[in-house]
Amino acid sequence: MTIEFDFKRLRPSRLRMRRIQTKRRRWLLAGGIVVGLAVLSVFLFLSAQTTPPPAATSKGNPPETKAADYRMIEGKVEAGKPLYDSLSDKKIPTRWIELIIAKLQPHLDFKKMKGGTYRVFFDDREELAKFVYEEGPVEIYEVTKDGADFVAQRVNVPLETQIVKVTGEIQSSLFEAMETAGEQDTLTLAFAEILAWEIDFYMDVREGDRFRIIVEKLYKGKEFIDYGTIHAVTYAGQEKTITGIRYRDDYYDENGRSLKRAFLKSPLRFNRISSRFSRSRRHPILGGLRPHYGVDYAAPVGTPVWAVGDGKVVLCGWNGGYGKQVVLRHMNGYMTHYGHLSRFGPGIRNGKQVDQKQVIGYVGSTGLSTGPHLDYRLAKDGHFRNPLKETFSTGIPISQGEMDLFLKRRDEVLAWLRGDSNLSQGSVPSAQGKTVER
Repeated sequence: MTIEFDFKRLRPSRLRMRRIQTKRRRWLLAGGIVVGLAVLSVFLFLSAQTTPPPAATSKGNPPETKAADYRMIEGKVEAGKPLYDSLSDKKIPTRWIELIIAKLQPHLDFKKMKGGTYRVFFDDREELAKFVYEEGPVEIYEVTKDGADFVAQRVNVPLETQIVKVTGEIQSSLFEAMETAGEQDTLTLAFAEILAWEIDFYMDVREGDRFRIIVEKLYKGKEFIDYGTIHAVTYAGQEKTITGIRYRDDYYDENGRSLKRAFLKSPLRFNRISSRFSRSRRHPILGGLRPHYGVDYAAPVGTPVWAVGDGKVVLCGWNGGYGKQVVLRHMNGYMTHYGHLSRFGPGIRNGKQVDQKQVIGYVGSTGLSTGPHLDYRLAKDGHFRNPLKETFSTGIPISQGEMDLFLKRRDEVLAWLRGDSNLSQGSVPSAQGKTVER
């Protein structure tokens, strides 16, 4: 018996095949989604286990808002005391001390540290997180963690600049007049250095003399930090008034002539100690003896003596009654003599070339001297002359190409000095003769 099959009938219809294929695709899609979600879940789980907390990825800087997460140790470094010893006294582990010292070495001269304060931060594992050393308000150094290593840097402290006018009148000394005006010794010394070619602050100052200064003051918040650029000065004495206007990197009078000359008015660097010493004798600066061949400047032992002009040392040693003496030869036949020194300046010896304002010695009382003072003498072409009456050529003038810019700056600054212009408004004259809006 033969049985025949109709294979066409056994074959599923096209509609049924489509349904089967659709179901397969749905199952495959669902399976893929499940597998994908499973893989993503595993990835997120592993990431959560390996990713450090935010504090560990901030280059080691203790977050300001979570300071409680760090243990802080504060200390003070006394002037002249090694930082290493101070940290050791606070029981800082040796390995962290050595790391801090090594990282700060390129930024600090540990032999010249002026003292300061520091803070050390440790994390919950007692690992070093940060070290901060403050030698001064703007001298701040940090050692912070940067990944697996530590880096050191000096912190940039932003400062605010204010332009002010300082005025004063001499009653007993320039230092006390500046104090009365509410200013510090550093401004007094800077002011005297600008006018060192025009005024002998040991001999020329008189009671009733007046001064004015236009100067920048630098502040950290409300804290005064230091003085900046001095834009202009004026000194009104009994015989004349001297004005100095800053243009570029120099100071000029109202006619555009540089205040710098070949010779300074005084051989002594002006300082507070000498001022006090002179004031105790007669007048702050009037009490010098004035022999025919020179000037005796009464000053305490150790007061710096500087070269009044560029020159060459032709004598450095003992010279009879002058004791320890330095003699300089200058251009145009001039020679200057500095006697009764206690010691010589660094590197001063016969044949040495020296620059104006370079310290060549220190006041003493060697040789035939009744007390500490400097015997200063000036000679030209072999003949002694009175240093207080000698006149020297004026300074180099502004070039014609710069004169218009200088005159504009001069007028702005003089308006400030006279009080015709408000310093708190308007523009600040710059050292280049331009204006910078404030």
